[in-house]
Amino acid sequence: MLSFYYSQKLLNLSGVLIKDIIHTENKAIFEIEMQRKLHACPCCGHSTQRIHDYRRQKIKDIPSFGSHTLLLLRKRRYVCQSCGKRFYESIDFLPRYHRMTSRLILYVLSQLASTSSFKSVAQHVNLSTSTVVRIFDKLSYSPSSLPKVLAIDEFKGNTNHEKYQCIITDPENHRVLDILPNRYKTHLASYLLKFDTSQTSIFISDMWSTYRDLSREIFSSATYVVDKYHYARQVLWAFEAVRKEVQKDFCDHRRKYFKRSKSLLIKHYHDLNNDQKQRLNVMLYTSEKLSNAYLPKESFYEVMASEDYNTAKERLTKWIIYAENSGLPRFVTAAQTMNNWIGGILNSFTTPYTNGYTEGINNKIKVLKRNAYGYRNFERFRSRILHMCNKKAAKIDLKNLLNCFYIIILGIPQLLT
Repeated sequence: MLSFYYSQKLLNLSGVLIKDIIHTENKAIFEIEMQRKLHACPCCGHSTQRIHDYRRQKIKDIPSFGSHTLLLLRKRRYVCQSCGKRFYESIDFLPRYHRMTSRLILYVLSQLASTSSFKSVAQHVNLSTSTVVRIFDKLSYSPSSLPKVLAIDEFKGNTNHEKYQCIITDPENHRVLDILPNRYKTHLASYLLKFDTSQTSIFISDMWSTYRDLSREIFSSATYVVDKYHYARQVLWAFEAVRKEVQKDFCDHRRKYFKRSKSLLIKHYHDLNNDQKQRLNVMLYTSEKLSNAYLPKESFYEVMASEDYNTAKERLTKWIIYAENSGLPRFVTAAQTMNNWIGGILNSFTTPYTNGYTEGINNKIKVLKRNAYGYRNFERFRSRILHMCNKKAAKIDLKNLLNCFYIIILGIPQLLT
């Protein structure tokens, strides 16, 4: 039997004495018992130390030494000498009626803050998938207010509600506020109107008319900003469309060369080295149409380099006129799009905030979804995203819980973002 001191050091559980340790192929089994102490009778309140009998209980704990951990507890049942009441000894790390330690529950929640699937976490901690899901379903996230800077976007979730879900974030503080089951205007409006929208001063979105309408109708005092990535790619798409059209007339060898070298065509000319510039000039020399498309693409980089609203307005206005008169239908369409969204585009030069954080979260959501082979239950999918993306807030709550395991007897506490 290990001494009380080393038992505490090894398992890091208060009041535990290790009687024996058994190692199997993938499991570490600790035979333990609690340090004997006075217990108050739950019936009459008198103190007693008399033992009535023992029973063995199997308890699952967090993995250790690269193996699953099982605690075999020799649990005492005390008898009150005053009223005769029989009761089990109290154990801080084991809630009543539980067969797993409190810290294992918290460990499961910490593992679910990653992109791991429920099944992979269950295998890691030696629990059933349904048990891991039940633990997680106790969590609840709900925003209390809207931030100063609000960004909105959508992603393909394919849940039991709709094909596309809507994500609302706070790019200033890097927080995901909420995930909504669809992107319908009526649903988004009814949700946002639950909060005080006057606190939001910047509203960021992609180039979807529903989001612009919401900005005008609900966030009338906020500055509406179109994300830079979304309007810049309109120009790149136009240029790529021309490149693909030109390639169709090439022989196989030249077509493959152009396709493999498209990064040279897209990259800003000033960022190319001398060798790359020579290769680019040869490519542009082979096609007048591609060369004509390259000029408005390059000139748009000058628009993107604008440092203030007025400079951007002057350069963008000139670019729209230039693109409309380029004779290239793809760029004419891009110019019309820029003209339709010019207000939000110009506002993007007045603020450092973009939808970059939101797009990054969308990529993490794709990984989460792929690892689980999709989610049909929207509420569970929503909770996984919020739990995964608000790690800092969750860690603080979990740390507080670790200092008071007993509160889990009544269920996992509600974690708020």
